Amino acid sequence: MEEKGRIFLCEDDENLGMLLKEYLQVKDFAVDLFPDGDAGAKNFSKEKYDLCILDVMMPKKDGFALALDIRAINTEIPIIFLTAKAMKEDILEGFKIGADDYISKPFSMEELLLRVEAILRRVSTKKPSKEGPYVIGKFTFDPQKQVLSCGKHNPTKLTTKESDLLGLLCENVNQVLERNYALKKIWGVVDYFNARSMDVYITKLRKLLKDDPNIEIMNIHGKGYKLIAPIEG
Repeated sequence: MEEKGRIFLCEDDENLGMLLKEYLQVKDFAVDLFPDGDAGAKNFSKEKYDLCILDVMMPKKDGFALALDIRAINTEIPIIFLTAKAMKEDILEGFKIGADDYISKPFSMEELLLRVEAILRRVSTKKPSKEGPYVIGKFTFDPQKQVLSCGKHNPTKLTTKESDLLGLLCENVNQVLERNYALKKIWGVVDYFNARSMDVYITKLRKLLKDDPNIEIMNIHGKGYKLIAPIEG
């Protein structure tokens, strides 16, 4: 049977790591398992992976540090964190790095599989909604290149989620972008963790757009967000 994709798995619990590897292989994924963050960092660039599953608490280099190494090489690859921690600060730290999902231990294999398949399905079917650039006040945003530029300043390369979220805000400029609609469109699932992740990306976009005082991303209580901006294109 054709492989569904290649997964980069880094888990220091030998028993759990082998269990996850064997389960995902039975489900037609190719899986490379590494026992700690150092081993993962040394081997990530040796293969082309479709998704990463990283344990947070690992010796030598933890999952967050490994994710930063991975993001320096590949800004687009989806990352799922596995953790025994449920602290809000840890969850937000993961999403700041660019996590696509966050699963707390213990979890069922079926739940992990569903999340992996949902993320890969979203990544493979996602298409930009607009080809041409948006002009937002002083900024120009090109969703195809995922680039935000402002005058003579160096352009900023956005991550896929930053670009997708800014694109939705631009499509609905000066109107309310419903929170659940954005979650389904970008993350594929409406839940607490993805909602907190979206809040982190909204904060990032506000910082990127702060040089133009005419631009604001407002929180609309109980509904979502509104991009207030003069816009063309």
